[in-house]
Amino acid sequence: MPLTVFLVEDNPAIRDVLIPALRDLGQSDVLASAESQGEAIAWLASHKGCWNLAIVDFYLKEGSGLRVVQWCKERDRGQHVVVLTNSATPARRSACEQAGADAVFDKSNELEEFFDYCLGLAEQSQ
Repeated sequence: MPLTVFLVEDNPAIRDVLIPALRDLGQSDVLASAESQGEAIAWLASHKGCWNLAIVDFYLKEGSGLRVVQWCKERDRGQHVVVLTNSATPARRSACEQAGADAVFDKSNELEEFFDYCLGLAEQSQ
């Protein structure tokens, strides 16, 4: 069973890199993506239980990734939320974890750790 991913990222260039990279993990399928807080929450509300991993950027076209993470706080046990941001300061990491994120990764220097985390989740979902 593949890891089903929902991607919340407003930068098309980053989406264009992440989506195929996640698929190349071999066990990941990106179901949908959103660019704003409103789009993300609307998708999540209408697809409860349909995803295993939500990958959320902190800064979005409209709204905040932190609000998306907070909305996911009551997710199912097998669902995970990860923040992938360019600004993973200690304060931001703490805020994301308090909001309910399972992990926080910096796009600029923690991509290997991020992909390892995703691969681990994919292996668990089998």
